Amino acid sequence: MPGSASSANQEKRISEGRHFEFRGSMSLNSRFKILWISFTVLLFDQVSKQIIRSSMTLHESIPVLGNFFRITYIENPGMAFGIRFGENAFFTVFAIIASVAILIYLFKMKGDHLLARLAMAIIFGGAVGNLSDRLVRGRVVDFLDCEFFDIHLPSFDFFFIHFPGYSLERWPVFNVADMAVTIGMVMLVIFIIIEEEHHHHDRPEAEEEKGEMIR
Repeated sequence: MPGSASSANQEKRISEGRHFEFRGSMSLNSRFKILWISFTVLLFDQVSKQIIRSSMTLHESIPVLGNFFRITYIENPGMAFGIRFGENAFFTVFAIIASVAILIYLFKMKGDHLLARLAMAIIFGGAVGNLSDRLVRGRVVDFLDCEFFDIHLPSFDFFFIHFPGYSLERWPVFNVADMAVTIGMVMLVIFIIIEEEHHHHDRPEAEEEKGEMIR
């Protein structure tokens, strides 16, 4: 019957529309859920900084594991781990742009890339943690002071460029946000390596299937 066929097609379109709407809402909800990780990192970072600010004076240092690990309260106008090569306004603008870019990329990533999305969420939480310090105080609170290893690079000349050398007697003081960004970057590197391995394994199979189809 034409009428029953038309009614069946209409019901099918309505069902497909509801299914698409449900999948869309589920996908959006899952993408928002990953931000809870970012919020947890941000909360832990800000609470730890507030404890340091309220219980220590600037430049005070408390040994925890002798000289290997200390709690040292400093305020850093530069980037993570004390890196600085410009004005404070530059770092603030850079941090805002980077945070927005990370958030956009996080929402555009596929749901099956769980490790990459988790890494980006951790990085985003750390980036916002240090950014909030810059916006509110103009400086970032650092307090984790560890003696990992020393770095000594001798001076040398490369063509017309003179490198004066570099020495690091103690690792720069850092905070929870710096740790989050570093951990997230390591996770991203692991994800890229895994994806490359899968890509190399899948390529011969795809070429073999293509050859069989041609034959």
